[in-house]
Amino acid sequence: MTTTDTALAADIDATCRLTGEFTLRSGQVSNEYFDKYLFEADPLLLARVAREMAQLLPAGTDLLGGLEMGGIPIATTISQLVGLPALFVRKEAKKYGTCKLAEGPPFAGKRVTLVEDVITTGGAVRDATRALREGGAVVDTVVCAIDRSPAGENPLADVGLEVRAVLTKADLDAARAAASA
Repeated sequence: MTTTDTALAADIDATCRLTGEFTLRSGQVSNEYFDKYLFEADPLLLARVAREMAQLLPAGTDLLGGLEMGGIPIATTISQLVGLPALFVRKEAKKYGTCKLAEGPPFAGKRVTLVEDVITTGGAVRDATRALREGGAVVDTVVCAIDRSPAGENPLADVGLEVRAVLTKADLDAARAAASA
């Protein structure tokens, strides 16, 4: 666990862990789901997560790239904390108006640190990384609230991204076990 907020894992777990049958973005079926919108909609919990994520930002970050949709409120909150501009990254460029992939300041030649809520296989992050790089951005790190990928694995190694997570699934499982002990 990289958080300095020792109660955060327990609070996130209690607020966000749902049980049932859920199909994840990757197509995997899971018997549990971390509904990140439940912490993102809670201003106090969102602020706590953002404070922890801000500590994980690499030096030299020019822009915070919040991924649609869950990464946007987190990137906005971190932006307010650290004073870095936010970039709102769509899943695909819109087909009307400005037809942009990312809303906000120009990103070509800028170091963009991606901001995501939950990573399991990294599909959305991988797609955004490739698209931003094609547009001239330097993208080498993603910070996330929860990394659900298997322990010790980097699901984004294939695109050369470092994953920095506030919490892992193991952290949340440990918090759950401690709460029921």
